[in-house]
Amino acid sequence: MTAAAFGARLLAALRVCEVALTSAAFAVLVTVVFADVAWRWLSGSGLIWAREVGVFANIVLTILGIGIASADGTHLRPRFFDRIFPAAWDGALTRLQELLTALGFAVLAWIAIAVVHETWQLEDRSIVLRWLVWPVQLVLPLAFVLGTLRHGIFAAFPPLRPMDRDETTVEVPAR
Repeated sequence: MTAAAFGARLLAALRVCEVALTSAAFAVLVTVVFADVAWRWLSGSGLIWAREVGVFANIVLTILGIGIASADGTHLRPRFFDRIFPAAWDGALTRLQELLTALGFAVLAWIAIAVVHETWQLEDRSIVLRWLVWPVQLVLPLAFVLGTLRHGIFAAFPPLRPMDRDETTVEVPAR
């Protein structure tokens, strides 16, 4: 198996894992919101724990969603530089862009690890549920490490990079 083929398999596996985790977090979020609304309707009072569980699920959902957006080429990026440089530079600029993105994710991962470590040392707990906060925060370094890995692979093997999807490339079904 070539390095590029291994990279492609790894990217596919990462995407499957991220989609599974975000889907689970979304299911938790929807279930908790539905339960809270239903309980409010039945009893006149909401579930005291629902807001915190919903926030935790939303943190997991949104942070891991960054990786899914990168994997699908739907993440936001400034496009005004695209027409500044000659087309002949596209290959080198793509690699540079991916390397800088990987470096940015690596810095964010390092900061996130420091934050989680401090929260773990302080034994911070959520206010209502009294749950330790650091297990939920682990999603931060996880997402940033995966982003570093993903964009590092994109830099090493540009053909594995997804095409950017914007309003000019999204297909609209015919009516």
